[in-house]
Amino acid sequence: MTRERFARLLAGGALLASLTSASLVAEEPTPAAVAGFNDYVGRLEGRLAEQHRSTGGFLAPVDGARLSSGEVVIEHLTPATGAELPGALMHDWRGTAFVPGAKGADFERVMREFEAYPHYYSPQVLRARVLLQQGDHYRATMRVRQKHILTVVMDTTYDIAFGRLNAQHGYSMSRSTKIAEIDAVGTAQERALSASEEHGFMWRLNTYWSYEERDGGLYIQIESVSLTRSIPTGLGWVIGPFVQSVPRESLEFTLRATRDALKK
Repeated sequence: MTRERFARLLAGGALLASLTSASLVAEEPTPAAVAGFNDYVGRLEGRLAEQHRSTGGFLAPVDGARLSSGEVVIEHLTPATGAELPGALMHDWRGTAFVPGAKGADFERVMREFEAYPHYYSPQVLRARVLLQQGDHYRATMRVRQKHILTVVMDTTYDIAFGRLNAQHGYSMSRSTKIAEIDAVGTAQERALSASEEHGFMWRLNTYWSYEERDGGLYIQIESVSLTRSIPTGLGWVIGPFVQSVPRESLEFTLRATRDALKK
């Protein structure tokens, strides 16, 4: 089978049926990879907590002229190939945009309307609902679809917390607690793959939003940290584009979709 034909099969929906060899089964991340991810996240959250203590430096600095012109600024905070951990890759991306006329209250309304996520974030988010709410803390579940040669559907659960410094400055933290890869989506055979069957396209995903209301609009900034499988030898052309490109593309899509929702 040629590479081109194999790629067409993958894109056409034969992904999981084709990825059955042992070399593509990633199982769970190693304890060392989880420890490395948790250590990185701890330092990141410490940095954000420091930023959020005062209005000066509430957001990471970005070229304001680019934002005022309507540009979405995307920054890669880990090495180009991802930060390597034992058997895994970690990806840290940050994006910033400016929404003229928007308010902090508008941002919080959009972020808390989980049931509307399939509308705001189509076609990535297929469904979403709140499992539990206690004040500014939520537990929510979402079914998401990611496509980059491969199409992967995952059921994800998050713990989410909102906070504010004042009416013009606020933030949210979303930490994944469960990510399950779904097989045979939309059929009678649909099921969540077990840990021994999953391919490791996404093991962890934490998302951090910050907003600042000034200059006649709202600056919104998102930082996303994810943990994925490492790339098997000889399969970089299939797996590489997914585990390396999807974290960036998903963050940029989320930022642009949020900006569009706030404009409306």
